Amino acid sequence: MEKDLEKRIEELAERCERQSAVISTGFLTMAEQAEISAWARRRADVRLHLDGGNPACERKCAFFLPFYLEEADFDPAEYIRAVKVTAYFGEPGHRDYMGAALGLGVRREWIGDFWVQGDAATVFCLPTVEKLLLDELTQVGRVSVKTASIPLADVAAPERKVKKMTFTVKSLRLDAVAGNLFGISRTAAAELIRAGAVTLNYAQCLHVDAPISEGDVISVRGKGKGAVTAVGGQSRKDRTFLEAELYL
Repeated sequence: MEKDLEKRIEELAERCERQSAVISTGFLTMAEQAEISAWARRRADVRLHLDGGNPACERKCAFFLPFYLEEADFDPAEYIRAVKVTAYFGEPGHRDYMGAALGLGVRREWIGDFWVQGDAATVFCLPTVEKLLLDELTQVGRVSVKTASIPLADVAAPERKVKKMTFTVKSLRLDAVAGNLFGISRTAAAELIRAGAVTLNYAQCLHVDAPISEGDVISVRGKGKGAVTAVGGQSRKDRTFLEAELYL
């Protein structure tokens, strides 16, 4: 973990304990979430909850919970807002929405996922940003837009398009699984791993023999992202069956 990030979360955890209140970060990348989760598992005194406003969100805030608040009782609507943006006569893309929001002076960690569907998008944000988006976000790219606040409970996650795959590997290691998942040779996968082009569970991995298990997410720069959804039995040739999804 980067020293700045570790120092920051140490301070937030201490504030939570000292003030007996919910303390949170802004929206984090998935790599940052993985680092903070690993840190929290080593700290029995820390109660961590990750939430982006919807279970399907990728960017999430890290919430440090006081002793009296159970995770099941945590209400993200108190700390995260959703704004629906509807375009007139156009369908702006994700980059357009991002650029428009940042152009208002919004910092990246103040806003979470942008879910774009046709002529509309849902933007997750911190409460301090909601009014700014509602009042000043009037154009995205070259298209005029209108905004409205919507309850988190009313936000429907977009359907993720995936390609389902089944294959076998001789051993459950990163180069073998990545090669099959992205349709490249094991040798090519190993070269990409050593070059730093591969992440395992959102953290860069330089070890070609890193062990792979069910639920692991693998990304290869320039080729996409996928996940291992199931690890099955052995074939007659002593190879392991895997089920996976390649995100489209």
